[in-house]
Amino acid sequence: MPKIRILTESDLRKVIDLDMDAIACVENAFLALATKDVRMPPILRLDIDDYNGEVDVKTAYVPGLDGFAIKISPGFFDNPKLGLPSVNGMMNLFSSKTGMLEAVLLDNGFLTDIRTAAAGGVAAAHLARKDSKHVTIYGAGVQACLQLKAITLIRDIASATIWARDIGKAEACAKKASLELGIPVTATSDGKDACANADIIVTTTPAREPILMADWVKPGTHITAMGSDAEHKNEIDPALIGQADLYVSDSQAQTSILGELHHAINAGTVAKDATFPELGQIIAKSKSGRTSADQITVCDLTGTGVQDTAIATLAQSRCDKAAAGVEIIS
Repeated sequence: MPKIRILTESDLRKVIDLDMDAIACVENAFLALATKDVRMPPILRLDIDDYNGEVDVKTAYVPGLDGFAIKISPGFFDNPKLGLPSVNGMMNLFSSKTGMLEAVLLDNGFLTDIRTAAAGGVAAAHLARKDSKHVTIYGAGVQACLQLKAITLIRDIASATIWARDIGKAEACAKKASLELGIPVTATSDGKDACANADIIVTTTPAREPILMADWVKPGTHITAMGSDAEHKNEIDPALIGQADLYVSDSQAQTSILGELHHAINAGTVAKDATFPELGQIIAKSKSGRTSADQITVCDLTGTGVQDTAIATLAQSRCDKAAAGVEIIS
């Protein structure tokens, strides 16, 4: 009879973390998207406006991997008022050969957090200047600290700034990050001041209006935008997308509908039929990345199903080796 491994968030946290293996796993996923016959359907999305909620369903089949994941990811952004996390979710891992369910990963969004932060690390590794020293993060949630950690894994970062509208949240996030990473991290609620010295900027908010303006960004800066994963979300001034020396997407099919590119097209700063390199193509070296130190580069990350399949496969492999979780017979 088929066996299914049930894995809780606690099980997963014992065997997987944001490290270079996770970053390599996600980098390989982007590479596969550019070089293999990956099957990745459009995101299935459900908006529940009455409760400021949304649910995304993502999946992808990657040739060469034994399994494929189907992820269900709710985000209900008023939940903190109820003492609940704003994001949760789960992944189901199926056999690519038989379609049988092999694992249920009750991760509460943990694996999504890891793969999202890893993607930020990959973007910085391929697009940020190698001598980058200062990082600015817009947002003070879980992803803010994780994105900063990912960048410190691939660049020799000396300091960082955390921006949030609520200075108390920014200060708490900055203190936590400084203790964890061993670098000075300051807090501010002044958006323009936040990026004055930034070599790398990451936006991690659910903002519906731009929080990063085009004329704030100095030459040589790399920006990773990862909060705009729905039509109504917009963190970056559309003019910045048009003015950037290099714009890169995780999937242009997605960013033209959901990401910052979507808003730039609507604002007329980018032509609707313009084509841009994708991150996987830059990793594969079939498209050029940064070519000079003074370029402004932007990477628009909306989150792809190929990342979910990759991180779920890595998690299952580690859990199998550790005999983690509980096996049941279906």
